[in-house]
Amino acid sequence: MTQLDTRSVHAGRDDLTALGVHVPPIDLSTTYPLPDVHTGGASYDALAQGNGPDGGSLVYQRLWNPTVARFEEALAELEHTDGAVAFGTGMAALAACLLGTVAVGKPHVIAVRPLYGGSDHLLSTGLLGTTVSWVAVDEIAAAVRPDTGLVIVETPANPTLELIDIAAVVRQAGDVPVLVDSTFATPVLQQPARHGASLVLHSATKYLGGHGDVMGGVVAGSREWVGRLRQIRAVTGGLLHPLAAYELHRGLQTLPVRVRAQQATAAKVADWLCAQPAVEQVYYPGLSDPQELIGRQQSGPGAIVAFTVAGGYEAAAQVAGSLRLITHAVSLGGVDTLIQHPAALTHRLVADDAKPSNALLRLSLGLEDPEDITADLLQAFSRVLRPVG
Repeated sequence: MTQLDTRSVHAGRDDLTALGVHVPPIDLSTTYPLPDVHTGGASYDALAQGNGPDGGSLVYQRLWNPTVARFEEALAELEHTDGAVAFGTGMAALAACLLGTVAVGKPHVIAVRPLYGGSDHLLSTGLLGTTVSWVAVDEIAAAVRPDTGLVIVETPANPTLELIDIAAVVRQAGDVPVLVDSTFATPVLQQPARHGASLVLHSATKYLGGHGDVMGGVVAGSREWVGRLRQIRAVTGGLLHPLAAYELHRGLQTLPVRVRAQQATAAKVADWLCAQPAVEQVYYPGLSDPQELIGRQQSGPGAIVAFTVAGGYEAAAQVAGSLRLITHAVSLGGVDTLIQHPAALTHRLVADDAKPSNALLRLSLGLEDPEDITADLLQAFSRVLRPVG
């Protein structure tokens, strides 16, 4: 088997030479000509039930699109799963997973915090018919019930970068499928299915796209789950747009190079932050890995760093608002460095007892020179209550 860097470039493109093209074509058709009524009807049945076209008519874009399918094929190959299903956003992808477990009569979900704030909010509200038990990692087995349909974890976790042993979670979950949000790691650093996870979720808007200009979500998993999720996507209309699929597929080609370069910068910035008087605590897996998961589960610590500012909320808000090079904005995984205040923004709707510290800032490292990033942080720190000398 070829290496990940090679497959990132070529996955989903193996037929291009035979087609006589160098880059994948973009199919924007919303509808497709039908050879006859019988064939069209049979194709509609197959696609609406979550199957592939299998040589039949494509019928309608909501049911199937070749450009989207290329991206899905490529992502599944990188994640070592049977297949993948792409959606308009990461939250649409998570919603489909929850609908999928409700549909089979297992609406109970076990979840480990922290999670992305939107995921936390969706689970807490039960809007899609699920109920949730929030547990610590070592409490998963005790929380399993006959109606438990999913165990959901995020590793590295948003926003404080805790790492969770996926194989240990799978052992505790038993027959219950485990969904891992691997957005922060990407397939470059971690492939959860190789450790027993049934579903791997990505907000593709982040590192997979990598440039802050396309939205999408994708779930990689087993053949059974892929069929179920395709069916849900077909009836709910959550398909990723073909242009977005093209951009995300293109993003995979440079994903390993970007992630490793951003990770190298994150390691330098994390070390630098540890020495700053204006910083109380730095959260980065490269600084502390008590379970020794780096190298065993995750090949590197990633490119996200979080830190708390001395002086609490006011000081953190002042730092975020004083930066000149680093952009104060939500999201992550792009080529430019972003900073945001999770408690006030992405995790605003999380329950108070689970919300991140008001002094915490989350930094997504881009491709700038590390010295320029630390210089910008230094001038911002000089404005807070405990200035840097």
